[in-house]
Amino acid sequence: MSATTETKSPGGTVRGGKLPTPKVPPWFEKGMVPILLVLAAFLPFFFENGDTFIQTCTQALAYIVMALGLNIVVGFAGLLDLGYVAFFAIGAYTAGYFGSGFFSKVGDGKGIHILVSGLASKVPGIHVNFLIILVLAVITTSIAGMIIGLPTLRLRGDYIAIVTLAFGEIIGRIAVNGDSIVIKGQPLTAGRQGISPVDKIDLPGLAPFGLLDLRPWYWFALVLVGFVLFVNFRLRDSRLGRAWVALREDEIAAVAMGVPAVKTKLLAYATGAAMGGIAGAFLGSFLNTVNADQFQFYFSILVLAMIILGGLGSIWGVVLGAVALSFINTWLIPDVINSWPSKLGLDFDATQITFAIYGFLLVMMMILRPQGLLPERRHKMELADDSEANEENLYTARV
Repeated sequence: MSATTETKSPGGTVRGGKLPTPKVPPWFEKGMVPILLVLAAFLPFFFENGDTFIQTCTQALAYIVMALGLNIVVGFAGLLDLGYVAFFAIGAYTAGYFGSGFFSKVGDGKGIHILVSGLASKVPGIHVNFLIILVLAVITTSIAGMIIGLPTLRLRGDYIAIVTLAFGEIIGRIAVNGDSIVIKGQPLTAGRQGISPVDKIDLPGLAPFGLLDLRPWYWFALVLVGFVLFVNFRLRDSRLGRAWVALREDEIAAVAMGVPAVKTKLLAYATGAAMGGIAGAFLGSFLNTVNADQFQFYFSILVLAMIILGGLGSIWGVVLGAVALSFINTWLIPDVINSWPSKLGLDFDATQITFAIYGFLLVMMMILRPQGLLPERRHKMELADDSEANEENLYTARV
């Protein structure tokens, strides 16, 4: 039997001759939120108003909101969700229904207008202030999240994945074929034709956002990211967050200790879905259309890949993973790698092998760093090859 030597140092205990892990103050992680948000707020001033880089950054911020929402379901609660695109679709259609001329016959053709200005206040359809649309998106997606959660309460593992996948496909098929579902002369969706144009964001005291000036869109998306980060940190450190982690680690033991499994799981689905709905409503307005082709299965995989790349359960890891894959999807593949095959004499473009690129990245990540780019401490201790974690330090590890 070999003995393990331990030496004390100011930074902590050195085990096996290894250097101690530097400790950071408890406030450091949350204190970084306002610092990074302030620094990010100055980014648009280094580019022109309509620069495509600002557009890419704005979409990346919306993807961060979605990834943080899915991280609550998958990373915190350990419930695999392969149909997250459904909440993106519901949130986007909420913006399309209440912020466009889709329902052109309401109000005897005059429309309904609530706290909007400019052109939106004069055209037919339902036109509601965007802040109210966000609230409606949260309500509708939260209800949808609980509906998808109900069939999974007695399921685990692969069976949850099948149910959530089916839910995402159902919503996607409804979006595509909803134009043939007519209720009192009004189609349910516009199908692949899409609902367009969608009202621009109209905040009280400010002019409606424009198509060419992308800075207001970027700043609004940044505010959404700040809000969602605040909610994530508060939930992670709350009693509910600890209940999610307990269910993720050992559901039987958690239930035996008094954790209400049904309520806790439904709250995870509802909270994650609400954040997906917020991002969906924003993207519906930002992209100026709600098209059924946007809501395909690959989008659920893209958001899930962001979480895996960054680190399951790690808030900052998810942010990093979302930014990385968003830029790969919207800039690196179409603008940089796209021309490489033709230079090599191959007759295809890189956008046709997008999934292959994602797959390669995930395979390499699983081999080289399975815990993610910025892993949650608990997962890092469990997955690291040289981990010396025991029951005591796993219990005390911060989520």
